[in-house]
Amino acid sequence: MSFLVIGECVADIVRAPAGSGTADRVHPGGSPANVAYGLGRLGRDVTLLTQLADDPTGRLIADHLKGAGVRVEIGGVPARTPSAVVGLDAHGQAAYTFRITWTLEEGQAPLFAPGFAPAHVHIGSIAAVTAPGSAAVLAVTERLRDRATVSYDPNVRPELMGDHTDAVRRVERCVALSDLVKASDEDLAWLYPGESPHTVATRWLALGPAVVLVTRGAAGSLALTRRETVTADAPPASVVDTVGAGDSFMSAVLDTLAGQGREALGGLGAASLAGLLRRAGAAAAVTVSRAGAQPPDRAELDAARREFGVTSGREW
Repeated sequence: MSFLVIGECVADIVRAPAGSGTADRVHPGGSPANVAYGLGRLGRDVTLLTQLADDPTGRLIADHLKGAGVRVEIGGVPARTPSAVVGLDAHGQAAYTFRITWTLEEGQAPLFAPGFAPAHVHIGSIAAVTAPGSAAVLAVTERLRDRATVSYDPNVRPELMGDHTDAVRRVERCVALSDLVKASDEDLAWLYPGESPHTVATRWLALGPAVVLVTRGAAGSLALTRRETVTADAPPASVVDTVGAGDSFMSAVLDTLAGQGREALGGLGAASLAGLLRRAGAAAAVTVSRAGAQPPDRAELDAARREFGVTSGREW
């Protein structure tokens, strides 16, 4: 099956710790781009609709994506490729400072031609909620939704979200378009202060998705459908940095569920959900063990599952 991912590419400039004597590192990034890259690494047929400038970082990112087999469609050329300065704390946890615009228009790429028919559409992060380009993201998703399943990851960046009430409204519109939603506990804490992830996930299910997943870092993950609630522990991992961990989790989720229609997603049982969380958690554990958003390929993911003893009630 084919995947379409719509969203931003970002050059992640990872600052070296002060006094370390090491140089800053530049990694291809951007949550949707990372998801597309992860799907490509897992051997999936995937196209990314994005915006890139013809500059050194833009070419670096394009080559990186194409190296994993991702088809890159450019929907408009910004003055410069978006970037984010990434600061890491003593535990490898990332914090971001962005320089980014998103100006996609609905007729800018050949993807919009008749006959383009992906089986699944993934949207997320900055591109799904940032004007003016977010309107095109939603319009394309709405048009393809009749024949494709949809997933969404808000991947909240508070400094780019604007007014909080409006940000929640925009996120919930994307949730309502989706069959599957993945968010981190940090995303939910910013969107809905003081509410538990379970409470928010239950509310989101009422908006339309069949499955809501919540990642909780070292505390593991949570999956909810209208009939099931399942938790999974995080596999043990030696953390270099957390850049791209959630995106690697998302790629593994989409790979695992490839070919599942709306009805099938809603009918996933507890054993299948537990297997899904554990397999995606293994992918994230591989990613945090190395610098930058470097998700596993299929052989590495299979090896990680064996190393971490990841099994499931359903053989994915």
